Amino acid sequence: MDHAIIAAQLPALTQAFVPRNCRGFGYRIFDGRPKVSAMGFFVDPRPFEGKVVACTDAAIIVKNQGKRSEFSVLDRALVTLAPGEGAKVRVEPYVRRRFDGLRADTPKEETRVDSDGRAYTIQTHVLGDASVRLPIPQPRCPELRQLIGQLEELPAPDGFRCITHLLVDAGARDFSWVDPEPEDLIATPPALSFSVSTEKFQGRVTVLYERGLDLYAVELSRDGELVERVDYLGFDALGKELERLIDDGNWRKIRVKLL
Repeated sequence: MDHAIIAAQLPALTQAFVPRNCRGFGYRIFDGRPKVSAMGFFVDPRPFEGKVVACTDAAIIVKNQGKRSEFSVLDRALVTLAPGEGAKVRVEPYVRRRFDGLRADTPKEETRVDSDGRAYTIQTHVLGDASVRLPIPQPRCPELRQLIGQLEELPAPDGFRCITHLLVDAGARDFSWVDPEPEDLIATPPALSFSVSTEKFQGRVTVLYERGLDLYAVELSRDGELVERVDYLGFDALGKELERLIDDGNWRKIRVKLL
């Protein structure tokens, strides 16, 4: 979507829906590009409701509910539903999520007990933090711990998500792992395995550490049979290779529901 063209079209498209006593109007564009806060952090937008006031070949313009002069511009190529003018809709842009389905920026909660034995809850919210932890216990094997840390911290190729966000978007579930003793490191390599379901691949994905080469390998299998194996991967190539193998891009879709 060309932002310059949209900016030039919006005054005419929204004129009839801006109160006469407003000096101007505001708008946000949703086209799959990540939003950045004034402090430079990536932010995940909240769902919103509104009324479709105009449509073009490239965009759908929604007047935000409860806002006198604020509009949202949706990339027509990304919406799951293209409603006509006048339709009331709920819009859910992409947000990074955890494996439990909650938003990745959900505040962390901790229950504590004071000196009188009364329980209380503390919520902690770190600005800009949308990290996602794998749903597995802390392993004893240092190499497996390192692999888990790299999946949780290294960016996906899009630069917005981490690799664990990519796994969430691929529907990763049913995790299992190989956590060997030091003397068994070569005979039973450390590995992390999970199932995914995307338009690119449905089946089992295994990431293995190859001790002799100090590299990784990725295996795809279905119904117990090996479908594809990629060897000689450095840690910095894991995100790119997993995107190629299992990421279908559907996470970019803007979910639109009629109200």
